[in-house]
Amino acid sequence: MSAHQHGHHDHSHSHSHSHSHSHSHGSGKVLLFALIFTGAFALIEVVAGLLANSLALLSDAGHMLTDSLSLAVGAFAAWLASRPASQQHSFGLQRAEVLGALFNVIFMFVVVAFIAWEAVERLFNTPEVDGGAVLLVGGLGLLVNVIVAWVLMRGEQSMNVRGALLHVMGDLLGSVAAIAAGLIIYLGGPSIMDPLLSLLVCMLILVSAVRLLRAVTQVLMEGVPPGIEPAEVRGALGEIDGVQAVHDLHIWSLSSSKHALAAHVDIDSLAQWPRVLPQIQQLLRERFGITHSTLQPEDQGLGERCELGAECGTR
Repeated sequence: MSAHQHGHHDHSHSHSHSHSHSHSHGSGKVLLFALIFTGAFALIEVVAGLLANSLALLSDAGHMLTDSLSLAVGAFAAWLASRPASQQHSFGLQRAEVLGALFNVIFMFVVVAFIAWEAVERLFNTPEVDGGAVLLVGGLGLLVNVIVAWVLMRGEQSMNVRGALLHVMGDLLGSVAAIAAGLIIYLGGPSIMDPLLSLLVCMLILVSAVRLLRAVTQVLMEGVPPGIEPAEVRGALGEIDGVQAVHDLHIWSLSSSKHALAAHVDIDSLAQWPRVLPQIQQLLRERFGITHSTLQPEDQGLGERCELGAECGTR
């Protein structure tokens, strides 16, 4: 029986691993392109922001740097996650993505604090801003973001890529804010629009940072992945012929796209396990996207005798 069971186990694991290799490489390449593109432009924007004395440009550059950082983390994590598991890291290095995202969030908070501090100072003491330069560079920034968003949308939609896309969309709005500031100042409006709109960009960064932090915390605290309902999993498994009940059910995330499950399964008799196990694994994989499962069968007849105080260990 156990040989049969292990055969199935290995089969499902090798299946999911080969899948993750192609998956990560696909998203890795797309992320790498986006990273180089946004990283280079963010540096241009920093220089332009300093020259034009524009905080809106600097905050947009800050936003873009957090973008390219998240893309770098995403690309690196995609590469790490595609590496095979080892003795020390039995699940592989899939959590790299989550740790990277945590680093990202902290970095974003630092950027926000810096820009907000600078903006508040500038509200009381507004320097002259070169509106034309802001308008030009903001417009180019918008173009860069549109190209990157288009490339990401055409790429494979892993969570890594979706997260990056969220960043880029926020960044797009940042560029729009910079353009608005440039346009207002260029047309003779007050320079105070520059720090005001950079505060708006701060709010945008903050919203996506908090959202990302919640997702990261959920994974690190071994929370049930969003979109999976434990009661539903328990009910679905209970419907399989031969399964009486499922208990000690744990569902958690290895990374944003890889989920794991451990459970005790009460079955009518252990002889049925070789038939029941592959059905359970298939159900978990196809309906809930759970590729790593550790399942312990428990013979109900044996279980009832244990309840009465018999020595279970000796059986």
